[in-house]
Amino acid sequence: MCTLHEGTLFGMGNPLLDMTVTVDDAFLSKYNLKPNDAILAADTHIPMYDELQQKYSIQYVAGGATQNVMRTVQWIVKTPKVTTFMGCIGNDENGKTLSNAATSTGVNVQYQINPIHPTGTCAVLITGNNRSLCAYLAAAEKFTKSHLDEQFQYVQKALFYYISGFFLTVSPDSALAVGRHACSNNRPFTFNLSAPFIVQFFTDRLNELLPYIDILFGNESEARAFSAIQKWETEDVAEIAKKIVNLPKTNTQRSRIVVFTQGCDPVIVAEQGKAIQTFPVILLPTEDIKDTNGAGDAFVGGFLAQYIQGIPLSTCVQCGLWAAHKVIQQLGCTFPKNVNFKES
Repeated sequence: MCTLHEGTLFGMGNPLLDMTVTVDDAFLSKYNLKPNDAILAADTHIPMYDELQQKYSIQYVAGGATQNVMRTVQWIVKTPKVTTFMGCIGNDENGKTLSNAATSTGVNVQYQINPIHPTGTCAVLITGNNRSLCAYLAAAEKFTKSHLDEQFQYVQKALFYYISGFFLTVSPDSALAVGRHACSNNRPFTFNLSAPFIVQFFTDRLNELLPYIDILFGNESEARAFSAIQKWETEDVAEIAKKIVNLPKTNTQRSRIVVFTQGCDPVIVAEQGKAIQTFPVILLPTEDIKDTNGAGDAFVGGFLAQYIQGIPLSTCVQCGLWAAHKVIQQLGCTFPKNVNFKES
């Protein structure tokens, strides 16, 4: 088991303030949204944010996929500033709320502050056990590589790295710089596909980054979208995972690992040269599920909280499942107090 130090895990992504709201199917239809999806806001979605604020009761929760992962890691390891996070926020009250929420859980935030654009928001629209995410990036999409370059000492200090696929829409050059640094120093670079649209519409950016990825996370929808883009003609998630681990990789000192969640179905783990492993999910009664938003981020956070300590892969997955199990009983990616992971 490795000793954790300040800045062990470096993350970079789109910091967003989540607006969690319960709506009905008619509201989703009005804005052409699916019940269980994640998209970037188009011009047609902008009026939705005003309607939500005027007509609905909103719970505001610190969000953004990578920031959620960093916050989850901190919740589990309990040691302050083990994680460092970079992203861009506005010079406004929402930005202060985000910063306070992240730092209160122990994350060392190194935000780029944009003086013109507001802090990004994400509408989290809950219908039953489904959630539809519609992100208005605003300042988050104004992150520049120059900020990363100016603060590159945090990258150099880290021993592990995590970036979500959503960040490829913002600063692919920054993601590549971190991936290349990790590779040249033989340090694990981990990445999340994040949403089918990342695979479908940012294919070139993903393909350029893929050779540097040591651990790839995703869910079954993202796996199948990846397979379709690659023209593999299979929707078998385990088979897709096996194909991905064997794609070209720059750092041959580390075998690639692919981890795919499948909702209520078992987690699939593939590793070069090894048999596929599956891990059953901790099931909950429907009435105990409050919000599935953040479940995927909590899983990755739980996984990485163990992985950065040199814990075996099976325990990393167990901790990921435990974290997701706890978070879906909360609203947003928030955490119950006074609970600790124990290996089963």
